[in-house]
Amino acid sequence: MEHKSLKIFLVILFLIVFPIIISAQNNDIQIGGGLNKNGLIQGGLYDFSDPSSLNIKVSVWGFVKYPGKYVIPVYSKVNDLLSYAGGPTEEARLEEMRIVRTDSSSSKQIIYSLNFNDFLMDPKFSADSSVQSLKAGDILLVSGSPRFYLRDYLSIILSVISLAISLIILYRQ
Repeated sequence: MEHKSLKIFLVILFLIVFPIIISAQNNDIQIGGGLNKNGLIQGGLYDFSDPSSLNIKVSVWGFVKYPGKYVIPVYSKVNDLLSYAGGPTEEARLEEMRIVRTDSSSSKQIIYSLNFNDFLMDPKFSADSSVQSLKAGDILLVSGSPRFYLRDYLSIILSVISLAISLIILYRQ
């Protein structure tokens, strides 16, 4: 009787602990497509998965229209991911893109510098799949410079004028 209750206890323990262990593992790879066919799941998570293929999760940050985390087919390239993200903004510097990749053997992050013009103009570079192909967990960083609007320039000019008036009033006293 004691062995039967021990077996029941172990089965119940397994049923409780196993889902916790599975959910704690890295979920950057999935087989098949997601449930949402619109692309956007929630917030900054976008699903462009292929139901008949292996899919990976990657991130895009910086000067793109829709930054966030993406579920994409494993065969996607950097230019595909940039397109999924809505393309670069006007302020983006495409010659200074970076891919941050974690090396699975040493757990160190490796940063690859990319020039998007190389993808477009150089056929040898587009054949190089080591940099252009994406891996699970990659982060694409699109650098850029912030855009100044009229209110920004106006704010700077008014600050300088205010400082000048304050100094004049202080000097006259």
